[in-house]
Amino acid sequence: MLSQEKIARINELAHRSKTTGLTEQEEEEQHDLRNEYLSKFRSSFKSQLQSVKVVDPKGEDVTPSSLDKAKKNNPNDRQ
Repeated sequence: MLSQEKIARINELAHRSKTTGLTEQEEEEQHDLRNEYLSKFRSSFKSQLQSVKVVDPKGEDVTPSSLDKAKKNNPNDRQ
């Protein structure tokens, strides 16, 4: 995930944008930081989803085929 310093900076810029406003340079920085955060969040979330295994009450694997395909296509998968 993002470093604590970057998260703190995102929060600082968000607070300032609501109170005093941001300069054009700060708005650009805020936009870049938000994009970086969202990119890392999406990547992490996708990785979590690809590690999910769905099991029915009988104990049978009923993982959707689309998830199985994504797991097989992921070169970072460690099975």
